[in-house]
Amino acid sequence: MALPLKARINKILLEKGLITPEKLDEALKIQRGKGGKLSDILSEKGFVDKKDLMVVLSEELGVPPINLARYRIDPTVAKLIPRKTAQHFQIIPISKIGNTLTVAMADPLNVFAIDEIKALTGFQIGVLITTDKDIQSAIDQYYGEAAHEAIEEIMAGMAQADDKVEMVVEHERKDSLATTDLIRMTQETPIVKVTNLILSDGVRVKASDILIEPMENKLRIRYRIDGVLREAKSPPRFMHEAIVSRLKVMSDLKIAERRLPQDGRFKIKIHNREVDFRISVLPSSIGEKAALRVLDKDQAMLDLDKLGFEDKPLEDIKRESKRPHGMIVVCGPTGCGKTTTLYSILKTIDTPDKNLVTVEDPIEYDLRGINQVTIKPGIGLTFAGALRSILRQDPDVIMVGEIRDYDTADIAIKSALTGHLVLSTLHTTTAAGSVVRLVNMGIEPFLITSSIFLVAAQRLARKICPSCKEEYEVSKSAFKDVSMDISKDKVTLFRGRGCKHCFQTGYKGRIGIAETLVLTPKIKELIAGMAQEHEIKKAARKEGMTTLRQNGLKKALGGITTWEEVVRLTVGDQDIGAV
Repeated sequence: MALPLKARINKILLEKGLITPEKLDEALKIQRGKGGKLSDILSEKGFVDKKDLMVVLSEELGVPPINLARYRIDPTVAKLIPRKTAQHFQIIPISKIGNTLTVAMADPLNVFAIDEIKALTGFQIGVLITTDKDIQSAIDQYYGEAAHEAIEEIMAGMAQADDKVEMVVEHERKDSLATTDLIRMTQETPIVKVTNLILSDGVRVKASDILIEPMENKLRIRYRIDGVLREAKSPPRFMHEAIVSRLKVMSDLKIAERRLPQDGRFKIKIHNREVDFRISVLPSSIGEKAALRVLDKDQAMLDLDKLGFEDKPLEDIKRESKRPHGMIVVCGPTGCGKTTTLYSILKTIDTPDKNLVTVEDPIEYDLRGINQVTIKPGIGLTFAGALRSILRQDPDVIMVGEIRDYDTADIAIKSALTGHLVLSTLHTTTAAGSVVRLVNMGIEPFLITSSIFLVAAQRLARKICPSCKEEYEVSKSAFKDVSMDISKDKVTLFRGRGCKHCFQTGYKGRIGIAETLVLTPKIKELIAGMAQEHEIKKAARKEGMTTLRQNGLKKALGGITTWEEVVRLTVGDQDIGAV
Protein backbone atom coordinates (compact mmCIF):
# COMPACT_ATOMS: atom_id res chain seq x y z
CA MET A 1 0.00 0.00 0.00
CA ALA A 2 1.39 3.37 -1.06
CA LEU A 3 2.33 5.81 1.68
CA PRO A 4 0.38 9.09 1.99
CA LEU A 5 2.08 12.04 0.27
CA LYS A 6 3.26 13.72 3.51
CA ALA A 7 4.75 10.45 4.76
CA ARG A 8 6.53 9.96 1.40
CA ILE A 9 8.01 13.47 1.60
CA ASN A 10 9.22 12.87 5.16
CA LYS A 11 10.80 9.60 4.04
CA ILE A 12 12.63 11.33 1.17
CA LEU A 13 13.96 14.04 3.51
CA LEU A 14 15.37 11.33 5.78
CA GLU A 15 16.80 9.23 2.92
CA LYS A 16 18.58 12.22 1.39
CA GLY A 17 20.05 13.21 4.75
CA LEU A 18 18.32 16.60 4.68
CA ILE A 19 17.04 16.05 8.23
CA THR A 20 17.75 13.74 11.14
CA PRO A 21 15.03 11.50 12.64
CA GLU A 22 15.34 13.39 15.93
CA LYS A 23 14.69 16.78 14.33
CA LEU A 24 11.77 15.40 12.29
CA ASP A 25 10.22 13.97 15.46
CA GLU A 26 10.69 17.32 17.22
CA ALA A 27 8.98 19.17 14.34
CA LEU A 28 6.09 16.68 14.28
CA LYS A 29 5.67 17.10 18.04
CA ILE A 30 5.47 20.89 17.62
CA GLN A 31 2.91 20.45 14.82
CA ARG A 32 0.74 18.20 16.99
CA GLY A 33 0.88 20.70 19.85
CA LYS A 34 0.50 24.02 18.00
CA GLY A 35 -0.72 23.06 14.54
CA GLY A 36 0.55 24.68 11.35
CA LYS A 37 2.32 23.39 8.25
CA LEU A 38 5.20 20.98 8.84
CA SER A 39 7.27 22.68 6.11
CA ASP A 40 6.98 26.03 7.92
CA ILE A 41 8.02 24.46 11.24
CA LEU A 42 11.02 22.72 9.66
CA SER A 43 12.11 25.98 8.05
CA GLU A 44 11.55 28.22 11.11
CA LYS A 45 13.54 25.83 13.29
CA GLY A 46 16.34 25.81 10.73
CA PHE A 47 16.09 22.03 10.31
CA VAL A 48 15.59 22.09 6.52
CA ASP A 49 16.20 24.77 3.91
CA LYS A 50 12.99 25.73 2.08
CA LYS A 51 14.72 25.35 -1.28
CA ASP A 52 15.49 21.71 -0.41
CA LEU A 53 11.84 21.22 0.52
CA MET A 54 10.81 22.76 -2.78
CA VAL A 55 13.03 20.34 -4.74
CA VAL A 56 11.61 17.32 -2.87
CA LEU A 57 8.02 18.48 -3.46
CA SER A 58 8.75 19.16 -7.11
CA GLU A 59 10.16 15.67 -7.68
CA GLU A 60 7.40 13.90 -5.76
CA LEU A 61 4.48 15.85 -7.27
CA GLY A 62 5.91 16.23 -10.76
CA VAL A 63 5.42 20.02 -10.54
CA PRO A 64 8.24 21.99 -12.23
CA PRO A 65 10.13 24.49 -10.03
CA ILE A 66 10.78 28.13 -10.99
CA ASN A 67 13.27 30.75 -9.80
CA LEU A 68 11.19 33.94 -9.73
CA ALA A 69 14.26 36.11 -9.17
CA ARG A 70 15.35 35.32 -12.74
CA TYR A 71 11.91 35.56 -14.32
CA ARG A 72 10.33 38.73 -15.67
CA ILE A 73 6.54 38.81 -15.19
CA ASP A 74 4.39 40.88 -17.52
CA PRO A 75 2.67 43.51 -15.29
CA THR A 76 -0.62 43.01 -17.19
CA VAL A 77 -0.52 39.31 -16.28
CA ALA A 78 0.24 40.09 -12.63
CA LYS A 79 -2.91 42.24 -12.46
CA LEU A 80 -5.10 39.23 -13.34
CA ILE A 81 -5.02 38.29 -9.65
CA PRO A 82 -5.65 41.02 -7.03
CA ARG A 83 -2.90 41.65 -4.48
CA LYS A 84 -5.07 40.57 -1.54
CA THR A 85 -5.80 37.24 -3.20
CA ALA A 86 -2.16 36.73 -4.17
CA GLN A 87 -1.08 37.56 -0.62
CA HIS A 88 -3.70 35.31 0.97
CA PHE A 89 -2.90 32.22 -1.12
CA GLN A 90 0.83 32.97 -1.60
CA ILE A 91 0.44 32.75 -5.34
CA ILE A 92 1.42 34.90 -8.31
CA PRO A 93 0.54 34.63 -12.03
CA ILE A 94 3.51 33.96 -14.32
CA SER A 95 2.16 33.87 -17.87
CA LYS A 96 -1.04 33.50 -19.90
CA ILE A 97 -1.16 31.48 -23.09
CA GLY A 98 -4.58 31.07 -24.68
CA ASN A 99 -7.01 29.97 -21.99
CA THR A 100 -4.32 28.78 -19.56
CA LEU A 101 -2.97 30.93 -16.76
CA THR A 102 0.28 29.61 -15.26
CA VAL A 103 0.85 30.49 -11.61
CA ALA A 104 3.71 29.99 -9.15
CA MET A 105 2.74 28.69 -5.72
CA ALA A 106 4.54 27.95 -2.50
CA ASP A 107 2.04 25.16 -1.74
CA PRO A 108 0.88 23.34 -4.91
CA LEU A 109 -1.20 21.01 -2.72
CA ASN A 110 -3.60 23.85 -1.91
CA VAL A 111 -6.43 22.79 -4.26
CA PHE A 112 -8.77 25.36 -2.68
CA ALA A 113 -6.48 28.17 -3.85
CA ILE A 114 -6.32 26.72 -7.38
CA ASP A 115 -10.12 26.41 -7.54
CA GLU A 116 -10.51 29.98 -6.23
CA ILE A 117 -8.13 31.40 -8.87
CA LYS A 118 -9.86 29.37 -11.59
CA ALA A 119 -13.27 30.75 -10.58
CA LEU A 120 -11.89 34.30 -10.23
CA THR A 121 -10.14 34.48 -13.62
CA GLY A 122 -12.12 31.99 -15.73
CA PHE A 123 -8.88 30.40 -16.99
CA GLN A 124 -7.49 26.90 -16.75
CA ILE A 125 -4.67 26.92 -14.17
CA GLY A 126 -1.15 25.55 -14.65
CA VAL A 127 1.03 25.30 -11.55
CA LEU A 128 4.75 25.82 -10.90
CA ILE A 129 6.39 25.54 -7.48
CA THR A 130 8.69 28.05 -5.73
CA THR A 131 9.48 29.18 -2.19
CA ASP A 132 7.15 31.41 -0.18
CA LYS A 133 10.03 33.89 0.18
CA ASP A 134 10.30 34.20 -3.63
CA ILE A 135 6.52 34.54 -3.86
CA GLN A 136 6.52 37.38 -1.33
CA SER A 137 9.39 39.16 -3.11
CA ALA A 138 7.49 38.93 -6.40
CA ILE A 139 4.28 40.22 -4.79
CA ASP A 140 6.21 43.13 -3.29
CA GLN A 141 7.82 43.89 -6.65
CA TYR A 142 4.76 43.66 -8.93
CA TYR A 143 2.25 45.14 -6.49
CA GLY A 144 4.77 47.65 -5.14
CA GLU A 145 2.56 50.72 -5.19
CA ALA A 146 -0.03 49.19 -2.89
CA ALA A 147 1.21 50.96 0.23
CA HIS A 148 1.07 54.38 -1.41
CA GLU A 149 -2.38 53.70 -2.81
CA ALA A 150 -3.55 52.45 0.58
CA ILE A 151 -2.53 55.71 2.27
CA GLU A 152 -4.49 57.62 -0.37
CA GLU A 153 -7.51 55.36 0.25
CA ILE A 154 -7.30 55.91 4.00
CA MET A 155 -7.12 59.66 3.52
CA ALA A 156 -10.01 59.57 1.05
CA GLY A 157 -12.05 57.71 3.65
CA MET A 158 -11.33 60.52 6.10
CA ALA A 159 -12.35 63.24 3.66
CA GLN A 160 -15.85 63.39 5.14
CA ALA A 161 -14.25 64.50 8.45
CA ASP A 162 -12.53 67.57 7.00
CA ASP A 163 -13.83 69.87 9.71
CA LYS A 164 -12.41 67.65 12.42
CA VAL A 165 -9.07 67.43 10.61
CA GLU A 166 -8.76 71.20 10.39
CA MET A 167 -9.58 71.54 14.06
CA VAL A 168 -6.82 69.06 14.97
CA VAL A 169 -4.31 70.87 12.76
CA GLU A 170 -5.15 74.21 14.39
CA HIS A 171 -5.05 72.63 17.84
CA GLU A 172 -1.61 71.19 17.05
CA ARG A 173 -0.23 74.59 16.13
CA LYS A 174 -1.26 76.02 19.47
CA ASP A 175 -0.16 73.13 21.65
CA SER A 176 0.57 69.42 21.59
CA LEU A 177 -2.35 67.04 21.70
CA ALA A 178 -3.45 65.98 25.16
CA THR A 179 -2.35 62.52 26.24
CA THR A 180 -5.94 61.26 26.40
CA ASP A 181 -6.51 62.43 22.81
CA LEU A 182 -3.34 60.66 21.68
CA ILE A 183 -4.32 57.39 23.36
CA ARG A 184 -7.68 57.56 21.59
CA MET A 185 -6.11 58.36 18.22
CA THR A 186 -3.56 55.51 18.47
CA GLN A 187 -6.49 53.09 18.69
CA GLU A 188 -8.37 54.52 15.70
CA THR A 189 -8.29 52.50 12.50
CA PRO A 190 -6.71 55.14 10.19
CA ILE A 191 -3.71 55.67 12.51
CA VAL A 192 -3.20 51.93 12.98
CA LYS A 193 -3.41 51.34 9.22
CA VAL A 194 -1.06 54.17 8.26
CA THR A 195 1.50 53.14 10.89
CA ASN A 196 1.37 49.51 9.75
CA LEU A 197 1.76 50.61 6.12
CA ILE A 198 4.85 52.67 6.94
CA LEU A 199 6.40 49.64 8.65
CA SER A 200 5.40 47.07 6.03
CA ASP A 201 6.56 49.30 3.17
CA GLY A 202 9.94 49.62 4.89
CA VAL A 203 10.24 45.84 5.09
CA ARG A 204 9.06 45.49 1.47
CA VAL A 205 11.78 47.76 0.09
CA LYS A 206 14.37 46.09 2.40
CA ALA A 207 15.11 49.28 4.31
CA SER A 208 17.60 49.09 7.17
CA ASP A 209 16.13 52.19 8.86
CA ILE A 210 12.85 54.15 8.83
CA LEU A 211 12.85 57.84 9.77
CA ILE A 212 9.63 59.64 10.75
CA GLU A 213 10.43 63.36 10.91
CA PRO A 214 8.12 66.31 11.60
CA MET A 215 8.71 69.43 9.52
CA GLU A 216 7.02 72.83 9.57
CA ASN A 217 4.35 72.02 7.00
CA LYS A 218 4.62 68.29 6.42
CA LEU A 219 5.55 64.93 7.86
CA ARG A 220 8.53 63.34 6.14
CA ILE A 221 8.99 59.56 5.90
CA ARG A 222 12.37 58.33 4.72
CA TYR A 223 13.75 54.82 4.21
CA ARG A 224 17.46 53.96 4.24
CA ILE A 225 17.84 51.52 1.36
CA ASP A 226 21.31 50.08 0.66
CA GLY A 227 22.80 52.74 2.90
CA VAL A 228 21.15 55.72 1.16
CA LEU A 229 18.09 57.62 2.45
CA ARG A 230 15.08 57.89 0.11
CA GLU A 231 11.92 59.88 0.75
CA ALA A 232 8.63 58.02 0.55
CA LYS A 233 4.96 58.87 0.29
CA SER A 234 4.02 60.56 3.56
CA PRO A 235 0.75 60.93 5.47
CA PRO A 236 -0.51 64.44 6.42
CA ARG A 237 1.33 66.49 9.05
CA PHE A 238 -1.54 66.31 11.58
CA MET A 239 -1.01 62.54 11.91
CA HIS A 240 2.53 62.95 13.23
CA GLU A 241 1.94 62.84 17.00
CA ALA A 242 -0.59 60.02 16.71
CA ILE A 243 1.79 57.89 14.59
CA VAL A 244 4.69 58.43 16.99
CA SER A 245 2.40 57.68 19.93
CA ARG A 246 1.20 54.52 18.21
CA LEU A 247 4.84 53.41 17.88
CA LYS A 248 5.36 54.23 21.57
CA VAL A 249 2.41 52.03 22.49
CA MET A 250 3.83 49.19 20.40
CA SER A 251 7.23 49.64 22.10
CA ASP A 252 5.80 49.97 25.63
CA LEU A 253 7.21 53.51 25.97
CA LYS A 254 5.67 56.47 27.83
CA ILE A 255 3.21 58.38 25.64
CA ALA A 256 3.10 61.38 27.98
CA GLU A 257 6.89 61.82 27.98
CA ARG A 258 7.76 64.16 25.09
CA ARG A 259 10.70 66.06 26.60
CA LEU A 260 13.27 63.25 26.94
CA PRO A 261 14.64 60.72 24.43
CA GLN A 262 13.24 57.19 24.68
CA ASP A 263 14.43 53.88 23.30
CA GLY A 264 12.55 50.62 22.88
CA ARG A 265 11.81 47.74 20.57
CA PHE A 266 8.85 45.71 19.33
CA LYS A 267 8.13 42.74 17.12
CA ILE A 268 5.34 42.36 14.58
CA LYS A 269 4.44 39.90 11.85
CA ILE A 270 4.79 41.34 8.33
CA HIS A 271 4.52 39.40 5.06
CA ASN A 272 4.15 36.11 6.98
CA ARG A 273 7.37 36.56 8.95
CA GLU A 274 8.35 38.13 12.25
CA VAL A 275 10.37 41.35 12.06
CA ASP A 276 12.00 43.15 15.00
CA PHE A 277 12.08 46.95 15.15
CA ARG A 278 14.36 49.00 17.38
CA ILE A 279 13.01 52.50 17.96
CA SER A 280 14.61 55.72 19.18
CA VAL A 281 12.40 58.75 19.85
CA LEU A 282 14.18 62.12 19.99
CA PRO A 283 12.48 65.42 20.95
CA SER A 284 13.14 68.26 18.48
CA SER A 285 12.04 71.88 18.31
CA ILE A 286 9.02 71.02 16.13
CA GLY A 287 8.08 67.62 17.50
CA GLU A 288 9.40 64.15 18.21
CA LYS A 289 11.50 62.39 15.58
CA ALA A 290 11.28 58.59 15.47
CA ALA A 291 14.09 56.47 14.02
CA LEU A 292 13.44 52.75 13.60
CA ARG A 293 16.10 50.12 12.85
CA VAL A 294 14.58 47.22 10.90
CA LEU A 295 15.97 43.90 12.14
CA ASP A 296 14.66 41.45 9.57
CA LYS A 297 16.00 37.97 10.32
CA ASP A 298 15.18 36.83 6.79
CA GLN A 299 17.60 39.47 5.45
CA ALA A 300 20.34 38.75 7.98
CA MET A 301 23.16 36.58 6.62
CA LEU A 302 24.86 35.17 9.72
CA ASP A 303 27.32 33.13 7.68
CA LEU A 304 30.93 34.21 7.12
CA ASP A 305 30.96 32.65 3.65
CA LYS A 306 27.95 34.73 2.57
CA LEU A 307 29.17 38.16 3.70
CA GLY A 308 31.04 38.67 0.42
CA PHE A 309 34.59 39.10 1.75
CA GLU A 310 37.51 38.35 -0.56
CA ASP A 311 39.54 35.18 0.01
CA LYS A 312 42.42 36.75 1.99
CA PRO A 313 40.31 38.57 4.66
CA LEU A 314 37.93 35.62 4.93
CA GLU A 315 40.79 33.17 5.42
CA ASP A 316 42.36 35.41 8.10
CA ILE A 317 39.09 35.73 10.05
CA LYS A 318 38.32 32.01 9.92
CA ARG A 319 41.84 31.03 10.96
CA GLU A 320 42.16 33.45 13.86
CA SER A 321 38.65 32.79 15.21
CA LYS A 322 39.67 29.19 15.92
CA ARG A 323 42.14 30.29 18.60
CA PRO A 324 41.22 29.32 22.19
CA HIS A 325 41.99 32.79 23.58
CA GLY A 326 42.93 36.29 22.45
CA MET A 327 40.99 39.11 20.85
CA ILE A 328 39.51 39.95 17.44
CA VAL A 329 38.44 43.55 16.76
CA VAL A 330 36.15 44.57 13.87
CA CYS A 331 36.08 48.27 13.02
CA GLY A 332 34.27 50.63 10.68
CA PRO A 333 31.66 53.40 10.68
CA THR A 334 28.09 53.01 11.94
CA GLY A 335 25.98 50.72 9.77
CA CYS A 336 28.86 48.92 8.03
CA GLY A 337 27.89 45.45 9.31
CA LYS A 338 30.38 45.04 12.18
CA THR A 339 27.88 43.32 14.49
CA THR A 340 26.73 41.00 11.69
CA THR A 341 30.33 39.90 11.19
CA LEU A 342 30.74 39.20 14.92
CA TYR A 343 27.46 37.24 14.96
CA SER A 344 28.69 35.23 11.97
CA ILE A 345 31.92 34.41 13.79
CA LEU A 346 29.91 33.30 16.84
CA LYS A 347 27.73 31.05 14.69
CA THR A 348 30.86 29.54 13.11
CA ILE A 349 32.56 28.69 16.41
CA ASP A 350 29.43 27.82 18.44
CA THR A 351 29.64 24.22 19.64
CA PRO A 352 27.99 22.43 22.59
CA ASP A 353 31.27 22.37 24.51
CA LYS A 354 31.66 26.18 24.54
CA ASN A 355 29.99 28.76 26.76
CA LEU A 356 29.33 31.86 24.61
CA VAL A 357 28.19 35.14 26.19
CA THR A 358 27.51 38.52 24.54
CA VAL A 359 27.05 41.97 26.05
CA GLU A 360 25.32 44.37 23.64
CA ASP A 361 23.57 47.73 23.42
CA PRO A 362 21.02 46.66 22.34
CA ILE A 363 20.73 43.02 21.23
CA GLU A 364 20.11 43.05 17.48
CA TYR A 365 19.31 39.39 16.82
CA ASP A 366 18.45 36.60 19.24
CA LEU A 367 20.98 33.80 18.79
CA ARG A 368 19.82 30.38 19.93
CA GLY A 369 22.13 28.73 22.45
CA ILE A 370 24.10 31.92 23.15
CA ASN A 371 23.68 33.93 26.37
CA GLN A 372 23.00 37.58 25.47
CA VAL A 373 23.02 40.53 27.90
CA THR A 374 21.54 43.97 27.16
CA ILE A 375 23.31 47.06 28.51
CA LYS A 376 21.13 49.38 30.63
CA PRO A 377 23.16 52.48 31.58
CA GLY A 378 20.15 54.03 33.32
CA ILE A 379 20.36 51.46 36.12
CA GLY A 380 24.15 51.23 36.13
CA LEU A 381 24.55 48.17 33.90
CA THR A 382 27.41 49.34 31.66
CA PHE A 383 29.67 47.37 29.31
CA ALA A 384 32.43 47.34 31.94
CA GLY A 385 30.04 46.33 34.75
CA ALA A 386 28.45 43.56 32.69
CA LEU A 387 31.89 42.25 31.67
CA ARG A 388 32.97 41.94 35.29
CA SER A 389 29.92 39.79 36.02
CA ILE A 390 30.28 37.74 32.84
CA LEU A 391 33.80 36.72 33.83
CA ARG A 392 32.25 34.96 36.84
CA GLN A 393 29.96 32.95 34.52
CA ASP A 394 32.76 30.66 33.25
CA PRO A 395 32.65 31.90 29.63
CA ASP A 396 34.82 30.53 26.80
CA VAL A 397 33.90 33.23 24.25
CA ILE A 398 32.81 36.79 25.04
CA MET A 399 31.41 39.24 22.52
CA VAL A 400 31.48 42.92 23.56
CA GLY A 401 29.13 44.93 21.33
CA GLU A 402 31.37 48.00 21.27
CA ILE A 403 34.49 49.33 22.99
CA ARG A 404 33.58 52.90 23.93
CA ASP A 405 35.93 53.80 26.76
CA TYR A 406 39.08 52.85 28.65
CA ASP A 407 37.30 50.71 31.28
CA THR A 408 35.61 48.50 28.68
CA ALA A 409 38.78 48.18 26.60
CA ASP A 410 40.87 47.37 29.68
CA ILE A 411 38.56 44.59 30.92
CA ALA A 412 38.10 43.15 27.39
CA ILE A 413 41.86 42.97 26.81
CA LYS A 414 42.55 41.47 30.24
CA SER A 415 39.81 38.89 29.58
CA ALA A 416 41.63 37.93 26.37
CA LEU A 417 44.86 37.56 28.36
CA THR A 418 43.24 35.25 30.93
CA GLY A 419 42.11 32.47 28.60
CA HIS A 420 39.01 33.85 26.87
CA LEU A 421 38.33 34.51 23.19
CA VAL A 422 36.99 38.08 23.00
CA LEU A 423 35.22 39.63 20.00
CA SER A 424 34.45 43.33 19.84
CA THR A 425 33.96 46.39 17.61
CA LEU A 426 35.57 49.80 17.48
CA HIS A 427 34.59 52.98 15.63
CA THR A 428 37.62 53.62 13.43
CA THR A 429 37.98 53.71 9.65
CA THR A 430 41.00 51.43 9.06
CA ALA A 431 42.46 48.33 10.70
CA ALA A 432 45.75 50.07 11.49
CA GLY A 433 43.82 53.05 12.90
CA SER A 434 42.18 50.78 15.51
CA VAL A 435 45.51 50.05 17.15
CA VAL A 436 46.33 53.77 17.38
CA ARG A 437 42.84 54.44 18.77
CA LEU A 438 43.32 51.91 21.59
CA VAL A 439 46.64 53.51 22.50
CA ASN A 440 44.93 56.92 22.57
CA MET A 441 42.32 55.44 24.93
CA GLY A 442 45.12 54.73 27.39
CA ILE A 443 45.75 51.03 26.72
CA GLU A 444 49.43 50.14 27.07
CA PRO A 445 51.00 48.95 23.78
CA PHE A 446 52.36 45.78 25.42
CA LEU A 447 48.79 44.78 26.39
CA ILE A 448 47.64 45.28 22.79
CA THR A 449 50.43 43.13 21.34
CA SER A 450 49.85 40.41 23.96
CA SER A 451 46.08 40.11 23.48
CA ILE A 452 44.94 41.19 20.01
CA PHE A 453 45.85 38.98 17.07
CA LEU A 454 43.51 40.28 14.34
CA VAL A 455 41.89 43.62 13.46
CA ALA A 456 39.40 43.74 10.56
CA ALA A 457 38.00 46.88 8.94
CA GLN A 458 34.92 46.62 6.75
CA ARG A 459 32.37 48.48 4.64
CA LEU A 460 29.11 47.60 2.89
CA ALA A 461 29.26 48.36 -0.84
CA ARG A 462 26.13 48.69 -2.94
CA LYS A 463 25.79 45.97 -5.58
CA ILE A 464 25.01 46.77 -9.22
CA CYS A 465 21.36 46.14 -10.09
CA PRO A 466 21.28 42.99 -12.28
CA SER A 467 18.28 44.27 -14.23
CA CYS A 468 20.10 47.31 -15.71
CA LYS A 469 23.77 46.30 -15.57
CA GLU A 470 26.00 47.45 -18.43
CA GLU A 471 29.71 47.41 -19.36
CA TYR A 472 32.06 50.32 -20.04
CA GLU A 473 35.81 50.79 -20.41
CA VAL A 474 38.26 53.01 -18.51
CA SER A 475 42.00 53.56 -18.63
CA LYS A 476 44.12 51.67 -16.11
CA SER A 477 45.49 55.04 -14.94
CA ALA A 478 42.21 55.41 -12.98
CA PHE A 479 43.63 52.87 -10.51
CA LYS A 480 47.06 54.45 -9.95
CA ASP A 481 46.45 54.78 -6.18
CA VAL A 482 45.52 51.12 -5.72
CA SER A 483 48.91 49.50 -6.31
CA MET A 484 47.62 46.47 -8.20
CA ASP A 485 49.09 44.98 -11.35
CA ILE A 486 46.70 45.63 -14.25
CA SER A 487 48.09 44.33 -17.52
CA LYS A 488 45.66 45.87 -20.03
CA ASP A 489 45.60 49.55 -20.98
CA LYS A 490 41.80 49.49 -21.01
CA VAL A 491 39.82 47.88 -18.22
CA THR A 492 36.20 46.70 -18.43
CA LEU A 493 34.02 47.85 -15.54
CA PHE A 494 30.29 47.69 -14.90
CA ARG A 495 27.54 50.05 -13.75
CA GLY A 496 23.75 50.20 -13.52
CA ARG A 497 21.79 52.46 -15.86
CA GLY A 498 18.92 52.80 -13.40
CA CYS A 499 15.52 51.13 -13.64
CA LYS A 500 12.32 50.67 -11.66
CA HIS A 501 13.77 47.63 -9.88
CA CYS A 502 16.49 49.76 -8.24
CA PHE A 503 14.56 53.07 -7.89
CA GLN A 504 16.62 54.48 -10.81
CA THR A 505 19.84 54.28 -8.76
CA GLY A 506 21.64 51.48 -10.58
CA TYR A 507 22.20 49.64 -7.28
CA LYS A 508 20.32 46.86 -5.51
CA GLY A 509 21.54 45.12 -2.37
CA ARG A 510 24.89 45.36 -0.58
CA ILE A 511 27.98 43.23 -0.11
CA GLY A 512 30.84 43.37 2.38
CA ILE A 513 34.43 44.40 1.66
CA ALA A 514 37.12 44.08 4.31
CA GLU A 515 40.80 44.40 5.13
CA THR A 516 42.48 42.37 7.86
CA LEU A 517 45.53 43.31 9.91
CA VAL A 518 47.21 40.27 11.46
CA LEU A 519 49.50 41.21 14.34
CA THR A 520 52.71 39.56 13.16
CA PRO A 521 56.00 39.98 15.08
CA LYS A 522 56.93 42.94 12.84
CA ILE A 523 53.56 44.67 13.44
CA LYS A 524 53.83 44.05 17.20
CA GLU A 525 57.30 45.60 17.18
CA LEU A 526 55.93 48.76 15.54
CA ILE A 527 53.01 48.97 18.00
CA ALA A 528 55.38 48.58 20.95
CA GLY A 529 57.42 51.46 19.52
CA MET A 530 54.29 53.70 19.32
CA ALA A 531 54.39 53.78 15.49
CA GLN A 532 51.91 55.93 13.55
CA GLU A 533 49.03 54.50 11.53
CA HIS A 534 50.69 54.93 8.13
CA GLU A 535 53.83 53.11 9.36
CA ILE A 536 51.79 50.14 10.58
CA LYS A 537 49.85 50.06 7.33
CA LYS A 538 53.02 50.20 5.22
CA ALA A 539 54.55 47.26 7.08
CA ALA A 540 51.29 45.27 6.86
CA ARG A 541 51.16 45.85 3.09
CA LYS A 542 54.69 44.49 2.75
CA GLU A 543 53.57 41.39 4.64
CA GLY A 544 50.63 40.75 2.29
CA MET A 545 47.69 42.73 3.64
CA THR A 546 45.23 43.82 0.95
CA THR A 547 43.52 47.14 1.67
CA LEU A 548 39.83 48.00 1.59
CA ARG A 549 40.31 49.79 -1.72
CA GLN A 550 42.16 46.87 -3.29
CA ASN A 551 39.49 44.39 -2.20
CA GLY A 552 36.84 46.81 -3.44
CA LEU A 553 38.54 47.01 -6.85
CA LYS A 554 38.37 43.22 -7.12
CA LYS A 555 34.61 43.49 -6.58
CA ALA A 556 34.39 46.23 -9.24
CA LEU A 557 36.42 44.22 -11.78
CA GLY A 558 34.16 41.24 -11.08
CA GLY A 559 31.06 43.27 -11.94
CA ILE A 560 29.63 43.13 -8.41
CA THR A 561 29.89 46.84 -7.56
CA THR A 562 31.08 50.04 -9.25
CA TRP A 563 34.46 51.71 -8.96
CA GLU A 564 32.68 54.94 -7.94
CA GLU A 565 31.08 53.12 -5.01
CA VAL A 566 34.44 51.72 -3.91
CA VAL A 567 36.05 55.17 -4.02
CA ARG A 568 33.12 56.66 -2.07
CA LEU A 569 33.50 54.11 0.73
CA THR A 570 37.30 54.27 0.93
CA VAL A 571 37.96 58.01 0.76
CA GLY A 572 41.24 58.63 2.54
CA ASP A 573 42.18 54.97 2.16
CA GLN A 574 44.73 55.43 -0.61
CA ASP A 575 47.53 52.94 -0.27
CA ILE A 576 49.86 54.92 1.98
CA GLY A 577 53.24 53.29 1.84
CA ALA A 578 52.07 50.73 -0.69
CA VAL A 579 54.66 48.42 -2.11
